Amino acid sequence: MALADIAGRMRAAEALGGRAPGSVRLIAVSKVQPLNRVEAVLAEGHRLFGENYVQEALGKWPALRDRFGPVQLHMIGPLQTNKAKVAVELFDAIHTLDRPSLAQKLAGLAQARGASPQVFVQVNTGQEPQKAGILPADLDGFLKDCRAMDLAPTGLMCIPPEAEDPAPHFAMLAAMAARNGLSGLSMGMSSDFETAIAHGATHIRVGSAIFGARTYPR
Repeated sequence: MALADIAGRMRAAEALGGRAPGSVRLIAVSKVQPLNRVEAVLAEGHRLFGENYVQEALGKWPALRDRFGPVQLHMIGPLQTNKAKVAVELFDAIHTLDRPSLAQKLAGLAQARGASPQVFVQVNTGQEPQKAGILPADLDGFLKDCRAMDLAPTGLMCIPPEAEDPAPHFAMLAAMAARNGLSGLSMGMSSDFETAIAHGATHIRVGSAIFGARTYPR
């Protein structure tokens, strides 16, 4: 599906939900996509992209930024602590703060740099043992600890369980954000972003619906 089609569906979902036009930001997820597809979306004027892997992003985005000008780049995949320094220099936002050790690392880097990317805390709303993220019951305390380190998350992120209705998970995330004074809600992907917008998403993450199916290297 073309970028324009996704944008049109976003605007329609905003209107249906009583949201202000343009209140939701589209993160075009470009991980493992051929360079020509990414260049085509850039040529259409889109300037907000998401990547899952630090090394992949480092290998392509500095040159693309040189060619196309300023591009907002968001980290939406798991972040290894040993790659945090590169990540904070490359990305404008990190959506996957999911554990205390990473919070400590990001806080130290922010202190040393005098600046920090926007940070979203990943919440494991489905309490799935195989999935990363702070458990809902632990979130308030985790945010308090982050703020004590002078690390100030701006929002929350979730990936609902595949087999479940995402709406209750989006509603839960929105309630947790409101309770903690956070304005950012990173939720919703290709299959459910309209539902996420109805529940207050500020950032949606759409990949294959924009770029086409991914072919992962073997």
